[in-house]
Amino acid sequence: MYFKDHNPPHFHAMYGEFTAEIAIKDFALIEGNLPPRAMALVIEWAAQHQAELLENWTAMSVGDSWKTIAPLT
Repeated sequence: MYFKDHNPPHFHAMYGEFTAEIAIKDFALIEGNLPPRAMALVIEWAAQHQAELLENWTAMSVGDSWKTIAPLT
């Protein structure tokens, strides 16, 4: 996520040379691409942490600090 980023609420995922923007609400791909296995892992992680992602989006959109989110377990 980037401070004061554009709507809709989303996060950025990177895997090697691949990058993607993924919506927090429904995990839809907004832009970019990831290999299928990497995308599946990102979606699994995002589903486990959707509330935290939205909290970070809200905080960062007004310039507040964000909280670290645990990796996929």
